[in-house]
Amino acid sequence: MKGYIKQYLNRYKGCFALVAGIIIFYIFTLYLCGVSAADIRYFAGLEIVFLVVSAVFCGIRYWYRLRTVKRQIRDYMQGMQTLSDTEDALEEVYMDALEQLQNKRQEEKGAYRNQQREMEEYYALWVHQIKTPISAMRLLLQREEQKQTEDETVGMEKSVLYDMQQELFWINQYINMALQYQRMNSGMNDLVLEMVSADRVVRTAIRRFAPIMIRKKIAIHYEECREMVLSDEKWLEFVVEQILSNAIKYSGENHAVTIHINRNEADNTCEFVISDQGIGIRKEDLPRIFEKGYTGYNGRADKTSTGIGLYLCREITKKLGHGIMITSEIGKGTDVTIVFERNNLDVRD
Repeated sequence: MKGYIKQYLNRYKGCFALVAGIIIFYIFTLYLCGVSAADIRYFAGLEIVFLVVSAVFCGIRYWYRLRTVKRQIRDYMQGMQTLSDTEDALEEVYMDALEQLQNKRQEEKGAYRNQQREMEEYYALWVHQIKTPISAMRLLLQREEQKQTEDETVGMEKSVLYDMQQELFWINQYINMALQYQRMNSGMNDLVLEMVSADRVVRTAIRRFAPIMIRKKIAIHYEECREMVLSDEKWLEFVVEQILSNAIKYSGENHAVTIHINRNEADNTCEFVISDQGIGIRKEDLPRIFEKGYTGYNGRADKTSTGIGLYLCREITKKLGHGIMITSEIGKGTDVTIVFERNNLDVRD
């Protein structure tokens, strides 16, 4: 309120000064004309009362008009009405300027949306197109492997062949990550919630990474379960694969990855827990591990980390209504837990 009064007085201080000057001039004129002091005081009192009443009336009207204009501007910015209600030329100038700025803003937003849509379309097209040479490379490597099976003296060395297959696998994983990132930013329109077999999701991920784990001599410990969770199978598989990918990437030879699914009877939740014996995550990195683009100490040391994988996991699990958390200790490994809440769980014995 104090700010409003100060603003009002500052806006009309010239008018107040002019009226006060006129009153003083009248009083001085009456004095020169020989009007008695009592009459002059009476006239001055009337003028002061009139001035105060006028100032209060104009102040109330100014306050009401200020609220009206603010509401009009807010509604206009939200697209609810036009700026047509103006009382003077100054307001009309301001409204015209604001309308021009708003029109320019809408044009820029439209151009930006078109640019973003074109970029997303090109991005999606590129991702799909790059899969063709990847598939061709995979076929060529399979033929090379078949030649070596028939005659070990023909073709490239096995170690080179395995290295190329492994690198091609990671290229394909990164391409899939890019595709899922683009789909997620487009709103995940293909989201389908249904009862999903946790065992099928885990086994699909394990089969996909089996050649890499064999190559790195990483053991996998997993026992069959019969849990059913409410989720989207394709997106959940992507999350599990991302976590398993990190577990393999940061684990050394002869290490083990453990996957177990826990049922918490107390609050009727289900947990996917993926544990590794890798290098672990620093304590100071854990609070920011799900931030977009944050790679932490391990990512900076690895040089190839993008900081996108765990960010996607968090965003996807959030959209699916699941929770995700990470605990880790340097030199001992990392545990990643996906939590399925009570209303997203159906337990079947």
